[in-house]
Amino acid sequence: MKSHVWRPLYVALSVAGALLLARSFLVPNDFGVHEQGYMYGWHRKGNENEWKQVPVKYRTKAYCVGCHAAKVASIDRSPHGVIPCENCHGPALGHPKDPPTLTIDHSRRLCLRCHAKLVTPSSGRSQIRGIDPDTHNPQAECRLCHDPHHPNLEELKRYE
Repeated sequence: MKSHVWRPLYVALSVAGALLLARSFLVPNDFGVHEQGYMYGWHRKGNENEWKQVPVKYRTKAYCVGCHAAKVASIDRSPHGVIPCENCHGPALGHPKDPPTLTIDHSRRLCLRCHAKLVTPSSGRSQIRGIDPDTHNPQAECRLCHDPHHPNLEELKRYE
């Protein structure tokens, strides 16, 4: 064969060899190897204790129920009940020790993630009646007219 066939093959093999050689130096020996042998995934057995020291940033709704049972029960009866509390209220890291750290995003942008009208509806998200943010009270925060914890009855009927 001509050299124009062999030259790219040698280059490809050289690149593959260089990657394998670099991998042997850069990847820790305990990466992906556990009690049951080789496992796929991004896990290194040697740093499990380091990860256990990392504080949990997000909690579940069960964490919120401890102090806010009435609010959680109220919102669970609404269409917003399927949304984790921290989607709107931010991560619970440091709460309740430092309540001011739990900030509420009152921006339109937060509501429009779900309530903006879809141009090409093709998912379950298209079941939510959307608004045109350019024409529907463009300068106002949504909560001035809509309470996310207590949607009105017409909104509830629309989701049943």
